[in-house]
Amino acid sequence: MSLMSNLDTNQLEFSEKYNELHAKAYFYKHADGLARKLSNWRDQQVARNALKIAGNPLTVLDVPCGTGRFWEVLTENPERSVFASDNSQKMIDIGLQYREKQLSKKIHTFKASAFSLPVSDGYVDTIFCIRLLHHIGQSEDRLKLLKEFHRVTKSTVIVSLWVDGNVKAWKRKKLESSRADRDYQNRYVIPKQIIEKEFTEAGFRIKDHLDFLPKYAMWRTYILEKDENM
Repeated sequence: MSLMSNLDTNQLEFSEKYNELHAKAYFYKHADGLARKLSNWRDQQVARNALKIAGNPLTVLDVPCGTGRFWEVLTENPERSVFASDNSQKMIDIGLQYREKQLSKKIHTFKASAFSLPVSDGYVDTIFCIRLLHHIGQSEDRLKLLKEFHRVTKSTVIVSLWVDGNVKAWKRKKLESSRADRDYQNRYVIPKQIIEKEFTEAGFRIKDHLDFLPKYAMWRTYILEKDENM
C-alpha cells in the first residue's frame, strides 16, 4: 500500500499520530543518547551550511516544522523572518511551549499540509523541508509537493531525503529483500537519478547538495534554485 493512499486529504497516513504524547516524545527524541545528539549536531551543521549556499535568505518557511528542531539555526540571522508550518497542531504547540520563549517569539506558525500551503505565490525566499520526502514513495506525490514548493518560494528550496549510492542504502536494500512483503511502508530510499529528474520536472535546478556522511549515510540535503521559466 502506498504511503499516500489518499492524497486528496493532503496529508500523510502517519501525520495524525502526533497527539500531545507523541509530540512530546518527538521533541526529546534527538537528545536521547550520544549517537542521536551527534546526529542532531551534524543535522544542524548541514542546515546552517545549506542556508549559506541558498544565499542567507531573509524569509524562510520551515515545513513540516515538527517541534522546531531547526528553529535555533533558522533564527541565527537576526534579520531573518521565520515561518513554520506543520500538519499537526500538537507538534507546533509543543515546540512553542518547550523551546526557549525568546526563540518561540521569533517564529510565526500556522497549521497546514505541505501539499497545500495557504499562502500566496512567492511567499518566502526559501522553503526549508527536512525529513519529509523520504516518507513519500510515489513519484506523482513527490511532484505534487515539489510543485507546491515551486509556487510558494521566490528563490530556493532546501530539502533532505534518503538517496542511493552509499553503504547504508546498500545495507537497507539487502535487509528489505530478506523481509516478507509488507502492506505498509513509510520510508523509502529514492535513487538519485529519479529524484533529480523530478526536481527538474517541478521547475528546479540543483544548486548544490550536502551529504550527512559522504558515501556512507543515506541522508542528502539538496539546495534547489527555482527556474523562473517553469
